[in-house]
Amino acid sequence: MTTIHSGNSLPTHIGIIMDGNRRWAKKRFLPSNYGHSKGAETFKSISLYCNKIGIKYLTVYAFSTENWKRSQNEISHLMILFKKYLNSAIEKFSLENIKVKFIGNLSKFPQQIRDLVLKIEKGSSANTGMVLNIAISYGSREEITHAAKTLLEDVNSGKISVNRVSENLVSERLYNSGQPDVDLIIRTAGEQRISNFMLWQSAYAEFYFTSTLWPDFNERELNKALDEYSTRIRRFGGA
Repeated sequence: MTTIHSGNSLPTHIGIIMDGNRRWAKKRFLPSNYGHSKGAETFKSISLYCNKIGIKYLTVYAFSTENWKRSQNEISHLMILFKKYLNSAIEKFSLENIKVKFIGNLSKFPQQIRDLVLKIEKGSSANTGMVLNIAISYGSREEITHAAKTLLEDVNSGKISVNRVSENLVSERLYNSGQPDVDLIIRTAGEQRISNFMLWQSAYAEFYFTSTLWPDFNERELNKALDEYSTRIRRFGGA
């Protein structure tokens, strides 16, 4: 039987690689968009649950830079889904005092999506509950490259000296600047790889892999991950 942990046993920052939407649909002989729609519902319920139990930061991997390689039909549906669920889910998040932030290269999205993102971030900016990072058009290598470029520009312009460049300064240039590193990364659907997700921020993260497909992931499944996390001894490279 799983239990809810509190206090020091809870991770401060959870990252979730939400995998398995298409496989969920395929198992039911349905088009992939049905899996994405069900996955969006799971995203909403899990986000609300994390906020309820006291998680301070949650980062969900919603759409990677590599996902742009998918069929135009699937991408078009995902754009429609983003608009639909962002409008409905974010309203609920606001009522629950959740602060929403989008991380990734948003320049690739249609203007309508970018306007919605700005509206949501501005509308939730004063909220003081859990910080929800939604990673869209996100790739960690691109994120680190972007951080390096901004530092190089500042060095070349004389704003900072090269001797001042440090790990902390790099962290400040990442998309989730000012947030703590990830404590626990959960990946669904049985794959056991990080897939270009928060490479810098997960240097000492604990990992939890489950064969459960993302649309079937629920509070009980999350509690299993939290149970497992509470047994880990984190040394951060020390003895």
